[in-house]
Formats: sequence, structure tokens, C-alpha cells
Amino acid sequence: MKKHKNKIISAIIILAALTIAFLQGGNYGRNQGADGIRSEEPPASAYGSAQIDSQSSTSYPRNAETDAIGNEEPAMPDYQSAGSVHSAEHPIDDPANETADAGGLSTDVNGPPEPDIPDASEPDIPDASEPDIPDSPEPDIPDSQEQDRYHTDPIPEGRPAPVEPQDVTVGDGSFTVTLSVRVDTILDNMGLLNSEKHELVPPDGVIFPATEVTAYEGESVFNILQREMRRARIHMEFRNTPIYNSAYIMGINNLYEFDAGELSGWMYKVNGWFPNYGASRYQLQPGDVIEWHYTCDLGRDLGEFWLGAAQPGD
Repeated sequence: MKKHKNKIISAIIILAALTIAFLQGGNYGRNQGADGIRSEEPPASAYGSAQIDSQSSTSYPRNAETDAIGNEEPAMPDYQSAGSVHSAEHPIDDPANETADAGGLSTDVNGPPEPDIPDASEPDIPDASEPDIPDSPEPDIPDSQEQDRYHTDPIPEGRPAPVEPQDVTVGDGSFTVTLSVRVDTILDNMGLLNSEKHELVPPDGVIFPATEVTAYEGESVFNILQREMRRARIHMEFRNTPIYNSAYIMGINNLYEFDAGELSGWMYKVNGWFPNYGASRYQLQPGDVIEWHYTCDLGRDLGEFWLGAAQPGD
């Protein structure tokens, strides 16, 4: 019995010694470096291993084939991140990705190769500009040259053209013309006239009867009216209108424009024609018959359909 007991104890001792030797042998292989010297570094974890020297370090991603215990080295990626140092255990196959530094160490500076990416330029898009549209013919517009710079319409054939006052020098030569001033149309429209002015309207409508007066070479219809009204002590008021280059008669004998309605005012007539330009631009000729009339209907009550347009049959 004692003999069998000793054999059992000896077997247990031998088994324990073998187990210890086996365990020590496994740890010894895992903790040795490339130079065969046992390393004191802790074993790598299951999530990655580290190689550390005096310059830099590199961490490798976990290999999908590594088991949960981490008893295998993780697989090295195909490229190294910039700045990592490679030992003889992990050589780089592609020399184009290495750059030798002063210490003889290979440093990866290029990083991973850029993948081919198709050109992202925008596709050709047809021109979105509007299609060509033929020019439409412009409407006929009266030639602006038909009016002069003072907005004078064409002068009827046989009638005198206007003469600008600034271009005229009054001479000593004289001749006679006939002048009259009348308000006959107001007599037919007294209801339009302010009652305070009724006394200003002569019963026969004549303010200045047709009278032969003296005119001088170069004078205008305005010149002869202004002088004769002053001489006869009859009120007259006017204003200059540069746009028409003429004086505009506002009132005679205190009867003003608009006194007998919004279409009322003074008009002048020479030799049966209502000129289509101002009295300052009508240059007198010997024998001219000048008539000043008050209109209550923009000339229509005088037989004039519009300034410068004679009544049919006139």
C-alpha cells in the first residue's frame, strides 16, 4: 500500500512539472522580441498591438480573424498612416510609399492611394437662352422733324412761316395794318362768366374796334397789340412762354382765360387765318388784318376746330 502511494505522488509531481514547463514555454515564445531577448512588454490585447520606439508609434486595426482571447497577432493593413515607423518585422513592399529619413528609418508620407473618382463636372446642358424672334416692324411714327424746336406744326401752304423774335431787328420803315379786339362769344355765354365781370363786357362785344394803325418793319402781332392797348388805356396782361418762344396773352380788359369756362381764352386771327404759333412769332406785313377774339369753346365757337385748322370752306 505504501509503495503504490509513492508512485501516485511521483506521477503527480511529474505531471505538475510538465504542466509548469509547458506553460513557461508558451509565455517564453510570446514575450520574446525579434532579437531573441525576453521582453517585459505586456502582451497585445485582442483590439490591436503596438510597436513603440523613441520616435513614433503605430496602431493597427483589429483583424476580423483574431479570436476573442487575442492569442494571435492582428493582421497588418496594406498601408501605414503617415509618420509611422516600420520595423524589420513589418516590411513595406511598395518602395514608392517610403521616404528614408536621416536615421535610416522608412516613413510613409504618401498615405493611401486616392481612388479613381469619375469626373464630377456637370453634363452639357443645352443653351437655355430664348430663341431668336424676328424683329417686329416698328409702327409708323410721324417724323419729329415735322415740328420745329418750338413744337410748331407744319405751316399750311400759302401761309407765312414764323419768324423768331430774337432774329428780328425793328427798323424805321412803317406801314399800316388793321387791329380789332372783340368778345362776341361771351355775349352768348354770359352764364359762364362770373357776375362780377359782366360790366366788363361791352353790349356790342367790341373792346377795340377795327382800326387802321401804324406798324414798323420787323414788328409782330404781339408788338402792335401791346402798343395800341397801352395807347388806348386798355388793360392787357401776358406772360412769356420760352417753350413756344412767344408771349401768351392772358387777359385783355380784365377778361382772362378760364373766366368763361375751362376752354375759354384769347385767340388771334390774321387775314382770316388762326396761326398755329404764338403772336410774338408772326411778323407783320403791310395791309394785314389782325383780329383778337375771346373764345368760350377752344375756338370752335369762332369757326376754328383747332388752332391752325381753318373751318371747312374757309
